[in-house]
Amino acid sequence: QVLLVESGGGLVQAGDSLRLSCAASGRTNSGYAMGWCRQAPGKEREVVASIRWDGGTTDYADSVKGRFTISRDNAKNTVYLQMNSLKPEDTAVYYCAAKYMYGRAPIDPNEYDYWGQGTQVTVSS
Repeated sequence: QVLLVESGGGLVQAGDSLRLSCAASGRTNSGYAMGWCRQAPGKEREVVASIRWDGGTTDYADSVKGRFTISRDNAKNTVYLQMNSLKPEDTAVYYCAAKYMYGRAPIDPNEYDYWGQGTQVTVSS
């Protein structure tokens, strides 16, 4: 089993930046696709960014494209989400997610198998 622990969330104002980190432990081989998902009040959980097991491909939701960047350091078993130009509508609980697969990382949150506990990101106007 893979355990995921997020960190880096907090309260910021519009226009600020945050970097979220997700540390993985347990059965952490090189074959895990990773995603960052968020859940905002009144909205479905969505994948905002995903990255293939080797970092070869990335995908972003239209709402964050150009502002967020997902990256991974497999040697450190860590995935990052750099969030720039934050907007109040980015306010949500952000989750790290993983799936053991070698294809393109899922953009459907229902496809992920492992989840972190979530970290709150609040952006004030």
